[in-house]
Amino acid sequence: MKTARLFAHLRKHHRKTGRPLVTLSYAQSLDGSITTRRGVPLSLSGRESLRLWHRLRVCHDAILVGIGTVLADDPQLNVRLVTGSDPQPVIIDTSLRFPLKALALNSSKSPWIITTQKGDSKKQKRLESLGAHVIRLKKTRRGWVDLRSVLEYLAQRGVDSVMVEGGARIITSFLKAQLADRFVITITPFFVGGVHAIEELLPRTKQGRDVRLEKTRILGYEWYGRDLVLWGTLK
Repeated sequence: MKTARLFAHLRKHHRKTGRPLVTLSYAQSLDGSITTRRGVPLSLSGRESLRLWHRLRVCHDAILVGIGTVLADDPQLNVRLVTGSDPQPVIIDTSLRFPLKALALNSSKSPWIITTQKGDSKKQKRLESLGAHVIRLKKTRRGWVDLRSVLEYLAQRGVDSVMVEGGARIITSFLKAQLADRFVITITPFFVGGVHAIEELLPRTKQGRDVRLEKTRILGYEWYGRDLVLWGTLK
């Protein structure tokens, strides 16, 4: 995939909207699962598509995940399989559950942990003593971190593009809030029957789910080893 072409409009997008461009990027099975059950890590991507994933990280200013992904996978959130600069790690953590021994604390860039007033102040001090930056932003009516506020904050910090890698709740939240601009989805040749990448999204009507997502455009697809990678735009 020609990543330079795929993300050529990053600066233009930022100037137009005032917020970073958001790319949803994740791997799923043939049945749409990203893991067998919540809290259990599952490696789906093959070697070739995993290298692509790291190339995409190089193309973005920041990489964003939810605290559930950190607790389940303990990701490093950096670039390892290709040459390039690490993106800024951003973790959405409403209740400040971030582990004090998380691998992300050892990356070249200290993680930005975004929480609400619900986060414990003592835990904040301990995390900051380890190099993390804890940011408190407003919450939604459900008590979660407000994603629009997150993007506004990132824009103020000079972040023009964000790669959102998961988990399911974060991916679904960006879609529901209509804050996702692009997607890069790796489809692996397995049936898992586990947790789907996207939770309930379409509104229910008296006739059932007859509302469709509009203006979703697939720009291309390509095989990376055993895996099929699709990419496109969302509006």
